[in-house]
Amino acid sequence: MNDAREVLSEMNDRSREVFRLVVESYLETGGPVGSRTLTRALSEKVSAATIRNVMQDLEFLGLLDSPHVSAGRIPTQQGLRMFVDGLLEVRDLDNQDRIKLDATVGNNASDVGGLLDKVGAALSGVTHGASLVLTPKHEAPLKHIEFVSLAQDRALVVIVFADGQVENRLFTPPPGQTPSSMREAANFVNSWVEGRTLSELGKIMIEEIKNRRQELDTLAAQLVESGIAVWESPEDNSGRLIVRGRANLLGEDTADAELDLIRTLFDDLERKQDIAEFLELTEQGEGVRIFIGSENKLFSLSGSSLVVSPYMNADRKIIGAVGVIGPTRLNYGRIVPIVDYTAQLVGKLITDRS
Repeated sequence: MNDAREVLSEMNDRSREVFRLVVESYLETGGPVGSRTLTRALSEKVSAATIRNVMQDLEFLGLLDSPHVSAGRIPTQQGLRMFVDGLLEVRDLDNQDRIKLDATVGNNASDVGGLLDKVGAALSGVTHGASLVLTPKHEAPLKHIEFVSLAQDRALVVIVFADGQVENRLFTPPPGQTPSSMREAANFVNSWVEGRTLSELGKIMIEEIKNRRQELDTLAAQLVESGIAVWESPEDNSGRLIVRGRANLLGEDTADAELDLIRTLFDDLERKQDIAEFLELTEQGEGVRIFIGSENKLFSLSGSSLVVSPYMNADRKIIGAVGVIGPTRLNYGRIVPIVDYTAQLVGKLITDRS
């Protein structure tokens, strides 16, 4: 942010105003802005030729780009980043948006997962984008675990908790699994399951596999290890990623190239290991963070922006995140306070229910 403010401070007033108007017009319309349009919008009266020279200078700095030779300019990713860090004016949360979000949290859903799903739906509805909600890891005592083969390279671990909640988690099993090795692995795990949390079970399983590896078929042992990686590994802060509002990214006027980018985004979302990265994005400090295009390592191929904020439990520990994803021309000034408020609501919800 300091770098952006420094660059902006070195610009003259005319360059700053031209840059701001180009970005604001792009965020509103998605299209390039020409010099003649800017002559009508600038606070000072200057010729279109003068404005073209200013835009060429901004293009040389890497802040603007020309989609076509004769067209106007649009901001580059670097330009959007500088605008967000140095010129973005964040609005106050709209009262109607607040009412819609408050109404969702006031819902009497019996479980946190169901309630957070409703929060995601409300966040998508309010922002007209796709919402992401990373739910906290469920740490109730366990009742039963089962491994189910779906395909040669895909399997499901079904986790039944003592409180009645059921979670299904996909993972990639070691090659060569058979129905009998699946059953043997499940029987082995379930002999230790009851009354223990996933964290406790993971530690016991690691120790037991060391002690009793010879008693297990080699493939079954590998499967148990893979299952443990699904529910208790340093990389897996996971829980469950709820995605709502995909249709908001697939409007009738969406260009074919944009559709391809959006499909890539949702392909990314299907990869379980990336959920942990989504949470990691938020762990470098409190508050809302904005990731534009390739800055976002989770959705870098999608050409999208992510506005995300962590939420915390009563101990001020980050346990999940909420966010909105959309095109790089998101209305950041409006989206930021919505995401911030939603994260606070969810944190309070989790704290009250714990």
